[in-house]
Amino acid sequence: MSETFVIIGAGQAGAWVAKTLRSEGFSGRIVLIGKEAHYPYERPPLSKSALVQGTFQPGETILDTASAEAADIDVRLDTLVVEIDRTRQLIACNDGSSIAYGRLFITTGSVPRKPNWLRDGASNRICFLRTRDDAMRLHQKLGRAQRLLILGGGWIGLEAAASARKIGLDVSVYEAAERLCARSLPAALSEWLRSLHEGNGVKITTGAIIKEVHEDQDGVRMLLSDGQTVTGDLMLVGIGNLPAVDLAKSAGLEVDNGIVVDHAGRTSDSRIFAAGDVTNQPCSITSGRARRESWANAQNQAIVAARAALGQDVAHNEIPWIWSDQYDANIQILGIPEQAANLAPHPATKPDTFCWLATNEEGRPIGAIAVNAPRELRAARKIMAAVDVDATAAWS
Repeated sequence: MSETFVIIGAGQAGAWVAKTLRSEGFSGRIVLIGKEAHYPYERPPLSKSALVQGTFQPGETILDTASAEAADIDVRLDTLVVEIDRTRQLIACNDGSSIAYGRLFITTGSVPRKPNWLRDGASNRICFLRTRDDAMRLHQKLGRAQRLLILGGGWIGLEAAASARKIGLDVSVYEAAERLCARSLPAALSEWLRSLHEGNGVKITTGAIIKEVHEDQDGVRMLLSDGQTVTGDLMLVGIGNLPAVDLAKSAGLEVDNGIVVDHAGRTSDSRIFAAGDVTNQPCSITSGRARRESWANAQNQAIVAARAALGQDVAHNEIPWIWSDQYDANIQILGIPEQAANLAPHPATKPDTFCWLATNEEGRPIGAIAVNAPRELRAARKIMAAVDVDATAAWS
């Protein structure tokens, strides 16, 4: 009887595990289980085109009915795994079914962080943006609204702000930190982002501490710690995500701000692998560990984990990369520029097209930030990947 590989989580990472297993020649049974009712899709459009247009394009689906059938992948949607029995190598689902596995992959992603003041239960005017259904619901609500309050000045909040401005809403962003995207950008770029949004009509308040939020049939009312009261038709909460580790934790796997994995995606159980937002993985740049939430990491780490499960000697050591489209700006970030001691602009820097190379105190390149400058970013990537290169000389 052929071996069964089970994948829990039908998102970007889960789909790429399944696709890679087949492309690498695995002939056994593959079962991909997802709690959503949709086939695996890409999440970047959720805060961009899907939010503006209210539709998903065919190319934004990673795996569909036809491709799953062609690859002989058993996709089970709208299904929740409730238990992992590591001793018997068995998973149990909420529909009463159970599946034995030879290898198991956990690609459960992350879930939105909820503020302490938010009561349990459904809310008509306070929204989150993590799933395809979230995006479709929010698109419909935005069409009937005039003013949107966004809690959180990170990537999701700012991308949603740009999208809401495109369809004519009055947008206000409230960020608890003293600057935007403080966890992923140096101060100079935070200020550039603020100028970009304020130049497009977004009102931004940093250092904003929320004391109370009230929702009624007329809208949302928010009281700040400085006594100011603001109102809107809708509120989008985007204050970060938490790794979806409950299942892994209850199974006794090592968990520390995500499922702890090695360079190949192996967990503390040699028969179980993990990939994507849910993992805490080695970071080659810092020689430490990090949890990376990005489209590229979910895909590439999943490919490595699938190949490792097939016995291949592989490792995921890529430089972290994220991107964001806001208005007419394509922003790309390599490495960990937020930890830079110095930022060096590329000689071709212009007001709306620039690239900065980030170096640490020893002058070693640790990151780069590019706006509408893909060619310069490629040059920065080469410098970061090189050994014993004078970064300053190479950059100039």
